[in-house]
Amino acid sequence: MKIEEVQSTTKKQRIATHTHIKGLGLDANGNAVPLAAGFVGQAQAREAGGLVVDMIRQKKMAGRALLFAGPPGTGKTALALGISQELGSKVPFCPMVGSEVYSSEVKKTEVLMENFRRAIGLRIKENKEVYEGEVTELSPEETESVTGGYGKSISHVIIGLKTVKGTKQLKLDPTIYDALIKEKVAVGDVIYIEANSGAVKRVGRSDAFATEFDLEAEEYVPLPKGEVHKKKEIVQDVTLHDLDAANARPQGGQDILSLMGQMMKPRKTEITDKLRQEINKVVNRYIDEGIAELVPGVLFIDEVHMLDIECFSYLNRALESSLSPIVIFATNRGVCDVRGTTMKSPHGIPVDLLDRLLIIRTETYGPAEMIQILAIRAQVEELVVEEEGLAYLGEIGQRASLRHAVQLLSPASVIARMSGRENICKADIEEGDSLYLDAKSSAKLLQEQQDRYIS
Repeated sequence: MKIEEVQSTTKKQRIATHTHIKGLGLDANGNAVPLAAGFVGQAQAREAGGLVVDMIRQKKMAGRALLFAGPPGTGKTALALGISQELGSKVPFCPMVGSEVYSSEVKKTEVLMENFRRAIGLRIKENKEVYEGEVTELSPEETESVTGGYGKSISHVIIGLKTVKGTKQLKLDPTIYDALIKEKVAVGDVIYIEANSGAVKRVGRSDAFATEFDLEAEEYVPLPKGEVHKKKEIVQDVTLHDLDAANARPQGGQDILSLMGQMMKPRKTEITDKLRQEINKVVNRYIDEGIAELVPGVLFIDEVHMLDIECFSYLNRALESSLSPIVIFATNRGVCDVRGTTMKSPHGIPVDLLDRLLIIRTETYGPAEMIQILAIRAQVEELVVEEEGLAYLGEIGQRASLRHAVQLLSPASVIARMSGRENICKADIEEGDSLYLDAKSSAKLLQEQQDRYIS
């Protein structure tokens, strides 16, 4: 048996509309490669996006905004996702749709602000002192209870920790003993204790005991390397919204109100401006002290014409604040009404906001580009389409739309399988095309048969 024939058992990712986009597909000089990273064509828009990525990395772009404008199905969302892939996972990318702001429970501006804060990251560097190792002894020392009576109270706990390099005996506070009991720590477990907070975490059972039982539900871990007492630098990535949410809902408390609050499902409530200002103060202090660094991310608002005049005036203010992410808008509208007014404006965005935007246009795809995109989609969906079939799909894309042509791939593959073929040929696509109408043909039929429909 050849090694090449062995199938990998890694779980395959589910296929979505933009699964094939892996980046912007630019070369080292920032020029667009005609076919790269799942992108086809759109050279100018991709190069403009590449410049934006560079500016974001140099932190020169915060508080600016971009607008992707172009007809439907020309790759506006794909461009935004390409930018997010180029930035990597460390830079926050928060996508939203214009109509998300209309919630029954929360103000429109609050939803916008929440997403703004989600798109701003904070990288916090912390030095932690940690004791870790395998527990070799665990003996609580008892003394007579201070209150009198027969009970005994624990004065301190002696715990022995062992690592590859050595062992250490620690004398711990009784409150840490409670944490040890809660974590069900026994001799032979590998644990770590944080010196700053006294938090105890049980990592697992030491693998020296792995042969003890034939069957059990334990996780075995190797003995920790290095000394028992370690100093670690921990880097945490949080967004400002995480900080807001953590401070908005007070945890714990013994009074009846907080107990009731824990029982009942919390409704989505607003985070007040006052709380945000307090958090901003703390964040600014951290940045000044060098503990934390600000990572302005990207807020992507699709279908931006769905926002109304209140949201637009709020965006004007939000873009000028000191903590502001890079905002990318996308819209496929031409000159239309600004929602909430009778005023007509390009892309449905007020002129004063348009003034602040860098506008990137996306062009419609030509027949050759459409065929390339359809070939990439067929490859992602693991379908084999013959040359003739791809050319016919390209014709359908020109006649109807690229989205319609991509959607015909799956039905055609089912038709081919029913005919007992692996490959999809032109006949299968023709059959699929005859079964399903696209938007334009449907509209044409409606006009022809207007008298039969209720209108």
